[in-house]
Amino acid sequence: MLSGIQAADSRWLDKWPAPAKLNLMLRIVGRRADGYHLLQTVFQIIDVCDWLRFTPLAEDKVALANLLPGVAEQDDLTVRAASLLKEATGCKQGVLIEVEKNLPMGGGLGGGSSDAATVLVALNHLWGLSVPQEELMRLGLQLGADVPIFVYGRSAWGEGVGERLQAISLPECWAVVLKPDCHVNTKEIFCAPDLTRDSKPITIDVFTDGDLRNDCEAAVVARYPLIKAALEALSRHGRSRLTGTGACVFALFDDEAGANAAAEDLRRDWRVYVAKCQNASPLYQKIQTGC
Repeated sequence: MLSGIQAADSRWLDKWPAPAKLNLMLRIVGRRADGYHLLQTVFQIIDVCDWLRFTPLAEDKVALANLLPGVAEQDDLTVRAASLLKEATGCKQGVLIEVEKNLPMGGGLGGGSSDAATVLVALNHLWGLSVPQEELMRLGLQLGADVPIFVYGRSAWGEGVGERLQAISLPECWAVVLKPDCHVNTKEIFCAPDLTRDSKPITIDVFTDGDLRNDCEAAVVARYPLIKAALEALSRHGRSRLTGTGACVFALFDDEAGANAAAEDLRRDWRVYVAKCQNASPLYQKIQTGC
């Protein structure tokens, strides 16, 4: 049963975006004593999204409306994010979370991490907690290395394990993203003996001048023939690249027409997304504009 205030608050009726990201570059420049890899990367948000809805509960609990196959409710990243926010703030409000999944799992687009970030940002707003963004990012890092970029909500140069972020402005071009029918095990790739772990650090200017390498790509291609085939297929239309550890690959286009033409040719054999690259996340646009 809802309280009168919550029932009358139209914000609870809305759905909230959890956008995907692309890694436009990924270099592994070292390794910490705890085994985590030190990275340099460039993140850009794209407008392909999962969508989340939140329903306030009178009972002090976090629940899921729809479970992911093979994932226990308490282990789901969205439940963990809401529970972590409640624990950090002492909030006693309850919530039911519904996730509309559009982003592929194991694709390197950050779907689960983005879902968790949307939970942190949206519930901070809906519950009126006023937790600063920096603290939400710190909480997000406890859930996964990619969660902070989605809380940050803008194109960024990333270092550390990906949590040290600096805003940058990137061309808001179009992307064609292919999802091969395979799931990359990120831990397998980061443990691979042939993974490059000693790349020389570069500057933002070097990236801007065209250094777009992804140090994970060779190790991934050696283990996943479908990803190699996807890169080759997409390369007929543009410079194809792996995002993160994959499995998704992408190419950038100057205009929507060029992206759509490439996608039309590729759709016969591949699962294809056409996306607009954005410097600002639609999550924060929703908070600022209410739509």
